[in-house]
Amino acid sequence: MATEQKPMNSGYGMRTEARDATGGRDLTGKVAIVTGGYSGLGLETTRALAGAGAIVIVPARTPEKAQKALVGIANVEQAALDLADPQSIDAFAGGFLSRTKKLDILINNAAIMASPLMRDARGYEAQFATNHLGHFQLTARLWPALAAADNGARVVSLSSIGHRICPPDLEDPNFERTEYNKWMSYGRAKSANALFAIGLDKRGAPHNVRAFAVHPGGIMTDLQRYMPEEEKRAMGWIDADGKVDERFKTPSQGAATSVWCATNAQLDGKGGVYCEDCDIAEQVPPDHKPFTGVRPWAVDPVLADKLWSLSERMTGVTFAP
Repeated sequence: MATEQKPMNSGYGMRTEARDATGGRDLTGKVAIVTGGYSGLGLETTRALAGAGAIVIVPARTPEKAQKALVGIANVEQAALDLADPQSIDAFAGGFLSRTKKLDILINNAAIMASPLMRDARGYEAQFATNHLGHFQLTARLWPALAAADNGARVVSLSSIGHRICPPDLEDPNFERTEYNKWMSYGRAKSANALFAIGLDKRGAPHNVRAFAVHPGGIMTDLQRYMPEEEKRAMGWIDADGKVDERFKTPSQGAATSVWCATNAQLDGKGGVYCEDCDIAEQVPPDHKPFTGVRPWAVDPVLADKLWSLSERMTGVTFAP
């Protein structure tokens, strides 16, 4: 049964730390994958899951960088993965399935934001291809292990308040007929991430695989690498001296909602919802001004099915649990 898109008053909040968001759940014997789990909030997600006892696999496009970042964290393994390269995705998934038969937690965390126009080898626009299509293909390839999890699996799809910019454009997803806009592209991709959780939960729930979309909050990390300092100042993210606005979270606080969705017992038997600040978010109107809540198009099941079909066509991956 679908979970209602409204706050559950979890008792957690904006400043909850990642290590506390598990609710004390012991993850010993659990296997998790965290894409991009070697920097920013991804690294804090890895630390929290591994600290609770899970074995965490961290796939990375730059394995050398990941290896350095993960030194000293127990229960962590590292592997190569480029989400913009379909062959790399298949190779990673194939290698994982050859060694491990079950996957309890998949956190689709890696992303690029507000990048200049770039295209992958297929000609697909990079933000949509990396943030959404790459994770769609990865999740599909890992499906046998998710379905084999002993007590059900959870998949977390990292969306963003950036979804408020616009819904995905299913007619021109690669900006072939419209002028490229880096923030429009990001909005499309983050809306797609939210809709993917809706579509996956619908298909996965009968197999006890539940999916959640997460807005982690504002966090100053390497995700902003394509943004010049003057743009950050103009948006109010930093002041003239470079101090980060108080509305932003620490990386650990930013990771908390991902960890909550992936592990906390409060969400047992639930799924298919967009979450923020370690709670289910409120559904708000399209013109809602505050940077909170989820807009209607990001939780629209009809749009989610249309995106699912488009994603299958664009990746060539038929995902039929």
